[in-house]
Amino acid sequence: MTHPAPPNAADEPTIDTTEAVVRYIPIVLPLVGAVMMLLLAFIAVYLA
Repeated sequence: MTHPAPPNAADEPTIDTTEAVVRYIPIVLPLVGAVMMLLLAFIAVYLA
């Protein structure tokens, strides 16, 4: 037995989580890289 789709199912825009995250990658990626470099430099100085 098939279930009919709601009458307004095609009218509602769906939010794609991948597309929502992709717009922040150019901002987050360099920031995370900078934090990682600082942490690795701190560890190297601490161990030296």
